[in-house]
Amino acid sequence: METRGKKMEIYRHYLRTKHLKTTKQRDRIVEEFLRVHQHLTVEELLFRVRRQDASIGPATVYRALKLLIECGLASKREFGGGKARYEQGTDRHHDHLICVGCGKIVEFENEEIEKLQIKVCKKNKFHLAHHKMELYGTCCQCQRKGA
Repeated sequence: METRGKKMEIYRHYLRTKHLKTTKQRDRIVEEFLRVHQHLTVEELLFRVRRQDASIGPATVYRALKLLIECGLASKREFGGGKARYEQGTDRHHDHLICVGCGKIVEFENEEIEKLQIKVCKKNKFHLAHHKMELYGTCCQCQRKGA
């Protein structure tokens, strides 16, 4: 897995190839996004970066995230609820458990599930391009609250 420093290099190289400037605001947004390993909404990332620089606006966050997606360092995900979330791009495939109570998102990997998906595709003569699995349920904390 790439380090945060390596990811910043990838980001800055991408900016150079697109003839875009590096700015302090963009760098703050990207550094904060890469620092936290969470599925963040634009609003959550904006709240975090405004603690460092109150002049950063939502449009700057949106533009920075767009650049991160374009250079492969972020992915936009829709987990329901009407708000997009952004996660760091990774070279490993993973799936998600999403709590319908509190919105908690847990990433998981399962080789058996991956093998089964390939088996199903072969059986149906289907070439798999990509996939995502999202399992919705209730986390243990929300289960305790409801009990």
